Amino acid sequence: MDIIYKDEHILIINKPAGLSVLPEGWEPDAPYIVKLLEEEHGKIWVVHRLDKYTSGVLLFALNAEAHRALNIQFEKHEVEKVYRAITVGAPPWKERITKFPLRVNVGHKHRTMVDNKKGVRAETKFRVLNWNNAISDDLSLLDDIKGMALVEARPMTGRTHQIRVHAYALGYPLLGDTLYSAPDTDIIARPALHAHSLTFTHPVSNERVSFTAPYPADFKKAIARLNL
Repeated sequence: MDIIYKDEHILIINKPAGLSVLPEGWEPDAPYIVKLLEEEHGKIWVVHRLDKYTSGVLLFALNAEAHRALNIQFEKHEVEKVYRAITVGAPPWKERITKFPLRVNVGHKHRTMVDNKKGVRAETKFRVLNWNNAISDDLSLLDDIKGMALVEARPMTGRTHQIRVHAYALGYPLLGDTLYSAPDTDIIARPALHAHSLTFTHPVSNERVSFTAPYPADFKKAIARLNL
């Protein structure tokens, strides 16, 4: 496990894609992050989660006091979360704030969906970092797509699949995210989403701290292949 930072109170890792944070009900014997970390670091407390196939910065507490302090920050939206994603289609805008209300765990695929009547408040700030409007012969599986973009996403709330659904609702699903209508691709074998950085107040020192996780190999290869 790639440890970004550790002290007596917190542990931060660069989570690999493909591992769940906690055990899954339909595959209880599969390895998961908490179990693997506790084998080496002792008891840890979950502060927030990332989707199974999302990589990047993941924060844990190493004692109950730190856990309480960090939970309060997340509840008050005092933690700054920055993600990087690749979208199918190149948005014509540079920045966009999305406030589609979301309803989670819908249907047998447990999708999240926009629901203006029963959904709960959700807000994501998107910013395009780079566009690629030229589709090369190498992208023959995506002939019907007009460009790609590397996008920064800042979720202001913490709903399940929030960034993925908000991107899809804008008309630009994440590359590889077939659950939310992205076409099949050989460029990346998962939704192209990476938790890039996390900024919060240290639960003991009260210092404002920020940690960044480098892109994993599959995300870097996708960016290089798409000239993003």
